[in-house]
Amino acid sequence: MKIKKIVWIVFFALLISLGAVALYMMQHIRGLEENIVVKQDEMLLTVPAGTGRVAMEQLLIKNNLLNEGDYFQVLLKVKPELSQFKAGTYRLTKGMTLRDVLLLIKSGKEAQFSIRFIEGSRLKDWQAIFEQAPQLTAIAHTMDSDKLRQEIGIKPEISNLEGWFAPDTYHYTAGTTDVAILKRAYQQMEKTLEEEWIKRDSDLPYKSAYEMLIMASIIEKETGIDAERTKVASVFVNRLKTNMRLQTDPTVIYGLGDKYRGTIYRSDLNGYTPYNTYQIDGLPPTPIAMPSVASIRAAAHPADTRYFYFVADGTGGHKFSTTLNEHNKAVAQYRRLQQR
Repeated sequence: MKIKKIVWIVFFALLISLGAVALYMMQHIRGLEENIVVKQDEMLLTVPAGTGRVAMEQLLIKNNLLNEGDYFQVLLKVKPELSQFKAGTYRLTKGMTLRDVLLLIKSGKEAQFSIRFIEGSRLKDWQAIFEQAPQLTAIAHTMDSDKLRQEIGIKPEISNLEGWFAPDTYHYTAGTTDVAILKRAYQQMEKTLEEEWIKRDSDLPYKSAYEMLIMASIIEKETGIDAERTKVASVFVNRLKTNMRLQTDPTVIYGLGDKYRGTIYRSDLNGYTPYNTYQIDGLPPTPIAMPSVASIRAAAHPADTRYFYFVADGTGGHKFSTTLNEHNKAVAQYRRLQQR
């Protein structure tokens, strides 16, 4: 009897000890799960494809989100819903617990980055922005022009890429390539141009949607004021219809390329480039910038005016004129304002 009693005492003591250990373990696991691990305002955590439990533990330790010796593997066994890891780059914010981090990784909601291309920017401007964009993989510069056009999906007949990408803000995840963004921008521009070409006014002097795109790019460079776009469009449309040269400075600047240093000289206006609309008839051969939707619509639906001229009015807008005499007076007034 005594032996039996002793056995029971030992059994209950062991049971109590195991219970105490289990309670301690559960409390420790709960504390580990709810421990705030992100102390800084923001950090990025990249989970490689194929990351398993052991690799995840090492990744968290490496990024100071977990300590050596923590019962991480036990946590994952107790809470299996936290052990589903999806590859990607995640944005962690201050105050997140270990549970928060693991649930974010489980969700697959990767960090979003954005890149902004403004209206009127040129392709070379985009290339510079791509090089500075965070977490973006730049590969376009490694491709020849034929390969790049093929990857983007550009039609074979399009030889010059200027103007063919819609200026906008594009969101992307880490590892996205610049080519992928260019493809989205091209598809957006192609869709917009096709839609506006179908809806265009019937009496426009354009032979193709591409000529309308060229016109839109000129409008974009001439004014950033929405209320003026259709008036600017009307000036150039009226000139095309009467076989007047466009004589627009932005095309001259584009044709000068790196030779342009901020001032247009008389020699620039008199010199020939395919883009110098003081020297060539009609439109330049390609767009000179990436136009906005507003400028494309203005090119498709110019105002009904008799304007043939415009000049800056000194307040950020333009003075529009019907005759050369009116225009010369507006130019003289603008020059007086500049001399004040």
